[in-house]
Amino acid sequence: MSLTITLTGTGSAQLVPVFGCDCAACRRARLQDNYRRRPCSAVVKFNDAVTLLDAGIPHLMDDWPAGSFQQFLLTHYHMDHVQGLFPLRWGVGATIPVYGPPDDAGCDDLFKHPGILDFSHTVEPFVMFELQGLRVTPLPLNHSKLTFGYLLESAHSRVAWLSDTAGLPDKTVTFLLNNQPQAIIIDCSHEPRDETPRNHCDLNTVVALNEVIGCPHVILTHISHQFDVWMMDNPLPDGIEAGYDGMVLVLD
Repeated sequence: MSLTITLTGTGSAQLVPVFGCDCAACRRARLQDNYRRRPCSAVVKFNDAVTLLDAGIPHLMDDWPAGSFQQFLLTHYHMDHVQGLFPLRWGVGATIPVYGPPDDAGCDDLFKHPGILDFSHTVEPFVMFELQGLRVTPLPLNHSKLTFGYLLESAHSRVAWLSDTAGLPDKTVTFLLNNQPQAIIIDCSHEPRDETPRNHCDLNTVVALNEVIGCPHVILTHISHQFDVWMMDNPLPDGIEAGYDGMVLVLD
């Protein structure tokens, strides 16, 4: 029973390259596709089940035709995490479950006109549920909109997805300490800064968090072009690596 997570997007809301920007990271990304960063998202595969984690890629329907996945699992309802749902909802055929936080506002008119999407599957913090045998526990995060990360567990694997967030709430840190994931995929939009940015982690915050949690494998996502520029000249600490679009994490 294998658990595989593929990072389909590792960028911040600006993406990389950023429109109109001529920094070194944006120039590199325009020349080499492997340095581009799409909206932060992932595909979770557990045995034969496929879950799309967030839906910010606009042409989602082109990558995932009807019947190729079982459900969406959303962290929150900011546009850069749900914009791919807007055209998809007007499809025909079977209803698609959407799991996510109980945010009454949602995004624009998604709830008012859901089409084939079923938004009734709201989840609660620290209340575990299952998706085709994969255990999923929502974890509260620190963001400007109600946002959950998720601990994903199989019989032998445990990984935490923690985006978007600026630091972590104490209860989430305690939960991770008690459950010890093998890997953490965490928001790190910014290079090291003196103060934690308001909505997203910087590298100093991630390092400090992991000094407490002690996870052996930390993967950074939701990365900005400024942080890419910083990483062109500075190494990351041991045990921490920058995710990239198409990166595959296999946990047996």
